[in-house]
Amino acid sequence: MEADERLQRLIDAEEIRNLARRYAHCVWQSDSEGAASLFAEEGVMDTGDRPALEGREAIRETYSQTFAESDFKPFIHNHVLELHGDVATGTCYLDLKAYVDGCLWVGWGYYDDDYVRDGGVWYFKRRRLNMVHYGESASG
Repeated sequence: MEADERLQRLIDAEEIRNLARRYAHCVWQSDSEGAASLFAEEGVMDTGDRPALEGREAIRETYSQTFAESDFKPFIHNHVLELHGDVATGTCYLDLKAYVDGCLWVGWGYYDDDYVRDGGVWYFKRRRLNMVHYGESASG
């Protein structure tokens, strides 16, 4: 692999990891517009517990309502990527704290992601949340 190609792969990996970090930041800030803008125009968010949200507008609308009702604080880590030109796949792990109906909930799981580069910018093409555990905290 040529040096220029290796450098581009490092740049791509960092941009994709930053995409996941920006998503977590938007959720922390209850920024539905910012979170939706990280998805491709026809991107999909699948939380696994309801029908998938298809398209930026559906993501924005649902997140606006969700953020008004609950407060989510995600912590992401251990981001693993597979790069294939202008598409990529990845998994990043999640620790979650949330206030729902005045109660503290905790959980952990991971995101399975498909990414696409469009116009030189990386976006989520599809994001699937896989919660291993999510429930009310005994100390909440």
